[in-house]
Amino acid sequence: MGSVEPVAPVKLIVATITATDSLFQKVQACLSQHFDKIDFVSDPYAFDHTNYYQEEMGNSLSRRFVSFTNLITPEKIAGIKLLCNHLEHQFSVNNKRCVNLDPGYVTLAKLVLATTKNQAHRIYLQQSIYAEITLKFFNKSFRPLKWTYPDYQKPASINAFNQIRQAYLNQLKNENQEITTPLTS
Repeated sequence: MGSVEPVAPVKLIVATITATDSLFQKVQACLSQHFDKIDFVSDPYAFDHTNYYQEEMGNSLSRRFVSFTNLITPEKIAGIKLLCNHLEHQFSVNNKRCVNLDPGYVTLAKLVLATTKNQAHRIYLQQSIYAEITLKFFNKSFRPLKWTYPDYQKPASINAFNQIRQAYLNQLKNENQEITTPLTS
């Protein structure tokens, strides 16, 4: 029989989509107020794999990933997704979103995203929020799964999450957290 062990804290990330850098700067400041200091911001890249958001948010959309200094417990991700939905509404103009915020977390083994959309590969958390493993860490890098969104499969995204994972690993070592996941698997 397995023993119940405390869960290691995880590294909070928020994936953002915005049309302008000035809006991203406002969103970044707002996220920092809610989740404390941002310790990583990826370079922006064109969000051009789908036109899903264009009618609502406009053209020339950019994707960025941010992570935060403070680690969280994984069970907080559903509440964080609800807060991000509220922030999207706050930034909306004429009932149209100007920003898309998708929170998740990085562990040594995976990237987990929170979502409101149920699918066969997603696990229900609470309050109509689901979680999905979007990337797995294997052979010294994050790897996509068959359902991973195309923009998360881009080398720029993989590189960003590898950097975030390394920062997370350093935090665990500095905080003397027990590291239970193989580092190279």
